[in-house]
Amino acid sequence: MTALIVSGQLYLVIPLLPAMADGWGGGAGGLTWLVTAFALGYGAGFLLFGPLSDRYGQRRVLTWGMPLAALATALVAASPGPEAAIALRVLQGLLVAVFPPVGMAYLATRLDPRHRTVALSAVTGAFLASAVLLQIAAQTLNGLIGWRGLFLLSAAGLAAATAALPAVMLPDVPPTRARSIWATYRIMPSLLASRTLGPRYLASLLLLAGFVAVYTGLQLSGVMSSAEELLWLRAAGLPSMILVPLLMPFVRDVRAPRRAVVFLLAAGVALALTGWIMPGTVGLAVLLALYIAAITAGLPSLNESVSEGAGSARGTAIALFSASIAAGGALGPQVAAMFPGFAWLMYGLAALMVTAALAVLATTRTAAPATRP
Repeated sequence: MTALIVSGQLYLVIPLLPAMADGWGGGAGGLTWLVTAFALGYGAGFLLFGPLSDRYGQRRVLTWGMPLAALATALVAASPGPEAAIALRVLQGLLVAVFPPVGMAYLATRLDPRHRTVALSAVTGAFLASAVLLQIAAQTLNGLIGWRGLFLLSAAGLAAATAALPAVMLPDVPPTRARSIWATYRIMPSLLASRTLGPRYLASLLLLAGFVAVYTGLQLSGVMSSAEELLWLRAAGLPSMILVPLLMPFVRDVRAPRRAVVFLLAAGVALALTGWIMPGTVGLAVLLALYIAAITAGLPSLNESVSEGAGSARGTAIALFSASIAAGGALGPQVAAMFPGFAWLMYGLAALMVTAALAVLATTRTAAPATRP
């Protein structure tokens, strides 16, 4: 639930732009900066909090960071105008970003390996599902409680998550060796340049770029004849996001990089079939559901792949993983706009998925940890 609320803050504001513009007496077009501002803060927050968790402990960083995230979210609701709202959205994005890298690093290092795969799948599935669910929630509740009420409701959800942290998180384990905080940040270039982790970061970026490009392409191409059909297609992937984490225990004995390769190739096949067949609404929904199932399984597999190759720098490595998927999400709309039609977009994205699979496959031959305890 925390993952859903956190990631959904990026998408929550999109259906609210007209109401916010009406309240402030302006146009909705200029308020798109509320989305961009959050994304900028969100990406920076990944790189801030991941290394901090390596130095000070995951539980401690979340215990301090989540209340600040709740406060920043509540402050957005009090914005007197668009300028203040944009500034506060940067701050909100920065602080809300404490959860993805630190939370995933905690699951990858502290959870019983028997439950790790399904837990990571559930969290990454929630990140993906938030793109649909939070927009539907905003569209539904805006008429009842208004956009300010929706941000206050989000703040309450984050505050509730904060209160639950002591009950669900194990105490922090002291680092194996003391590092200064600056030394923790200085290892970032070596992680990015690692022959093991670098290609896995690239694969993560391509996976999310493809995910966003698919839904942007549906919007831009006019493949669907009505807004209702488009909304139905967006929702068609939700069952995959729910069911896949429940099935992941059956493949947990397969090494994470091998799993990632298989699921990336499966995503590529689903996209290629979509471009080749170009089915009607029902057929498109089925193929998109298969594609969503593949990436819902592939994303946590990439997360585990990065964690197992990071040595003692797992928090920093997962922060870079989170930044990679955020960068992919930002590039997705531009990728979608590069292709002349939806079928060609599907073929192009299928090629990206194959490229990502080959990048991960190459790392299975050079899988030494990037840093050692």
